[in-house]
Amino acid sequence: MKISFLILNAYGMGGTIRATFDLATEMSERHDVEVISVFQHTDLPFLPLGSKVRLRSLVDLREGARVRWPYTKKAERLGEQPSALIHPEERAYASFSAWSDDVLRRELRRLRTDVLITTRAGLNIMAARFARRRVVTIAQEHLHFEAHQPGIFEEIRQWYPKLDAIVTLTEADEQDYRTMLDGARTRVYTIGNGLAGGPRPRSRQDNRIVLAAGRLVPVKGYDRLLKAFAQVVRERPDWKLRIYGEGRISDKLVKLAVKLRLHNNVTFMGPTGDIEGELAKASIHAVSSRFEGFGMTIIEAFACGVPVVSFDCPRGPREIITSGHDGMLVPPDDVDALAGGLLKMIDDEEGRHRMAANALETAGRYDISMIVERWEKSFAELVR
Repeated sequence: MKISFLILNAYGMGGTIRATFDLATEMSERHDVEVISVFQHTDLPFLPLGSKVRLRSLVDLREGARVRWPYTKKAERLGEQPSALIHPEERAYASFSAWSDDVLRRELRRLRTDVLITTRAGLNIMAARFARRRVVTIAQEHLHFEAHQPGIFEEIRQWYPKLDAIVTLTEADEQDYRTMLDGARTRVYTIGNGLAGGPRPRSRQDNRIVLAAGRLVPVKGYDRLLKAFAQVVRERPDWKLRIYGEGRISDKLVKLAVKLRLHNNVTFMGPTGDIEGELAKASIHAVSSRFEGFGMTIIEAFACGVPVVSFDCPRGPREIITSGHDGMLVPPDDVDALAGGLLKMIDDEEGRHRMAANALETAGRYDISMIVERWEKSFAELVR
């Protein structure tokens, strides 16, 4: 079976890219798999991708890149115009243009594949509109149902019924999409992200380090984490916070850390291609998100024997973490509760070791081979 993944930009870093690469790599052991990146801004992807997976891009943003004839002048003209096919409320709308509209539409109309898996709302809608009828179209939703803005949600309501299936990351989202699609032929499955196989480094729980990881954007709530950690430092000044990632509010977060006098306790580490190696150096993983579609770093932390303190935000964490067993859920948006949860886990060393062992067991449920089996079952049903 030929399987094509369509992703916004495979050359950056982030949970969607990592999850897509891991899934594509595992599927390539039994299928013909390619990853199509709408945009390319560097020569090589930041994250590892299996050698059997083909990677190609549609719009080359690298300096000096040229569009092949006869599209050169068309690309110059349309590249300056805003997208007319991607809704302005799509979170990556600024990345698109009339030229990327043109390229995407042509690609979808001519793509010869058995299964097309798209990975964000704008691309899901494009597939529903322009993919060939013989292609099985599956929209993977990495955002939770209520995270979509009203305007793009109306397009979702209009176009998702034309897809063959929607794959959500949580059961709560599955129920919401089933309700929305009532009467449509579109099937809905819940299939969480998976962990790639192989040995992993394991935390010894002896470093006084709390780790957070993800894009430095408002939804990740690092402003709240810094405020909570300021309370932690007052009680436990020997503990450190390391934040991994990059993003558009990095300068604001650095300024906030200085304002909170955290310069000796918080380090912004930048992006890393080895998040598991860094997790193994930590003893606690903190999740301060305002919402999470799934929470890939949670299961990565579990796989390294690191328990998690997380806001009980919509919707992923509560379906992964069993509070008091392999981590701790605290009320959403409550900075004091987040600080309290971190301090409780810091002070209860015996309980932290117990939760670390339980976290390793929980991680086993997300082995990538088991996740791929669920995908393959859905393929069989849809093709039949």
